[in-house]
Amino acid sequence: MEEGQVRAMFDRISRFYDLMNSVMTAGLHHSWRERAADLADVGPGDGALDVATGTGDLAIELARRVAPGGQVVGSDFSEDMLARARAKAPQLSWDSANALSLPYADDSFDAATVGFGARNFSDLRQGLSEMTRVVRPGGRVVVLEITTPTRPPLSTFFAIWFDRVVPALGRLAADPDAYTYLPSSVKRFPGPERLAAEMSAAGLTDIRWILTAGGIIALHVGVKPAAG
Repeated sequence: MEEGQVRAMFDRISRFYDLMNSVMTAGLHHSWRERAADLADVGPGDGALDVATGTGDLAIELARRVAPGGQVVGSDFSEDMLARARAKAPQLSWDSANALSLPYADDSFDAATVGFGARNFSDLRQGLSEMTRVVRPGGRVVVLEITTPTRPPLSTFFAIWFDRVVPALGRLAADPDAYTYLPSSVKRFPGPERLAAEMSAAGLTDIRWILTAGGIIALHVGVKPAAG
């Protein structure tokens, strides 16, 4: 899909996005976001940016970590998604922004995260480079994403779930195109090693990743090196 089509798709599904996430993950997506916030390693008084924030769940989790005195900004290119995020947490900052051209100065945040949004970047390296740019030296960039397991029986279950069950759920939600796009976007997204290489190319160091949920979920973290 073109970028404008992806934005329009997320606007359309915003009203049932949270429900579908809970159904598709049996509610486990909250714990995965908690682990992503752990890897961001922020604390009271820090500043964090959540890119492609959607309805804001990861930004809200980060806000718990930086209180008191910290600031969290959630950015997204879907205005309807942001409206849902603002309704959940009006005290946070919610910005309309494209991940490929973030409207923030260099070295603005102690950490930048993206949860289940990196696969929607039309240019992955550019999105990662922008996240790296806005993080201060020594700060962290965290990517939480679905990945494709390669070993049975989980690989078989994954294929059935994403190729058959998820599109069927999309039909029930009256948006089959959106939930056909989801499996295809997961298949196109780089595996853990390739994603780590993309993060390195974006300027990050000390990159490591954790696989969880039987290898379906990957959490990557990298550190922005000091200048010079």
